[in-house]
Amino acid sequence: MQTSIIPRFRMSGSKNRILLAFGLLAFLSGCGYNPVYQTTGAVMTGYSESEATPYVMQMSDANMACNLGNSLDPLVYSFGRVTDKPDTTGSLLQLLAANCSEAQAWEEELRYLRANYQDDVPTAKDARNAEKRWHALTAERRLKAFERAMRAYEYDPSDPEAECPFLYADQDELTYLLGLLTGLQAIINDTNSGGAAGVPKDIAPQAERAAQCVDNEKWGGIPDAIRANVWLLLPDTRPAMAPDPWRVLRHSSELGVKAGFRAAMALEVVAAETKGRDDIIADVIGRFEASEAGFDVHEDYRLVDEVGRSVVLHASDKHWTEEYGYRTPRTYFGQMSPNSAADAEVMDLDSLL
Repeated sequence: MQTSIIPRFRMSGSKNRILLAFGLLAFLSGCGYNPVYQTTGAVMTGYSESEATPYVMQMSDANMACNLGNSLDPLVYSFGRVTDKPDTTGSLLQLLAANCSEAQAWEEELRYLRANYQDDVPTAKDARNAEKRWHALTAERRLKAFERAMRAYEYDPSDPEAECPFLYADQDELTYLLGLLTGLQAIINDTNSGGAAGVPKDIAPQAERAAQCVDNEKWGGIPDAIRANVWLLLPDTRPAMAPDPWRVLRHSSELGVKAGFRAAMALEVVAAETKGRDDIIADVIGRFEASEAGFDVHEDYRLVDEVGRSVVLHASDKHWTEEYGYRTPRTYFGQMSPNSAADAEVMDLDSLL
C-alpha cells in the first residue's frame, strides 16, 4: 500500500523540487548550518577587508571612524559564529572602538584637571573615577585588537622562537603593526585604570620582538618607537648595544614626518608622559606644530596621522588645563604658555563668547 505523499511527488516534478529544497534547508537549519549566513559572512568580511578598511584609513574624521568601530564590530565579528573569525577586520574595528572610549577617558581627565584647578574636590574625585572606568574599557578593547591581529596572521607572540608572519600586502603589514601598537597601549590604559582590566604585562616584550618583523622606515618609525617605549617601560628588554631610547624616539618621529603619518611622534609624547619628562613633552608638541608647515600627509593613512595628532593635542590640552584651567587655544598650539598676562586675559574672555 502506498502512502498518500508518494503519488503526489510523482504527479508534479517542479513542486517536488521546491518541497525538497525547503526540506533540505529545514534539515540544515536544524543542524545549526545556514548557507545564507555563511555567504553573507563571507561577503561582509571580504568587503570589509578589500574596500571598507582602505576607505576608513583614508578618513580625516577620527571621531566618525571610531564610531564606525563601535557600531560595526558586533555585527561583523558575529559572523565568526558561522564562518571563519574575521580577525583581520575585527582587529581594526576594536582598535577604532578603543579610540572612542579613550576619547571619553581624555574628557574625564580634563574635567578632573579643571576641577582640581578650581579646588572642586567632589567633582575632581568623580571625574577621576569616571576616567579610570573608560581607561579600563579601552584596555579591554585594545587587548582584543592585539589578540585578533596576532591570530589573523597565525603569529604566537608568546613564543620567543616564533618566525615572522607572512604579510602579503601593505594592509596586512599595517594591521599587524597596529595590533602590536594597541597591545602596548592596552598596558598603558590598564595602568591608568588602576589595573582594572588585568592586561598581562608580558605583552610589552612580545610587542618589542614582533615589531622587528616590519620595516621601520617604510612605516614611519612606528616599529622602533614601539621598541623604545618598551625599553623605557622594561629596561631589561633593551639589547646591550641598543641606542638611547629617547634618541630612537626622536629619530622615529622624524621618519614619521617624512612618511606622512606622525604616529611615532605620538608615541614619543606618550613615552615622555609615562616617564614624567615635561621637557620632552613640550619639545614634541612644539615640533609637531612646526611640522605642519609643508607637511604632506600620506593619503592612504590619513587616519593614522589624525589619531597621532589627537594624542599630541591632548598632551597639550592637559598642560594648559592644569596650568590655566582651559584647553589649548587654537592659535597657541605648539606653545606651553600665553605670550603675556594680557594674552591670558583675552583668551579667558574669548572663552565666554
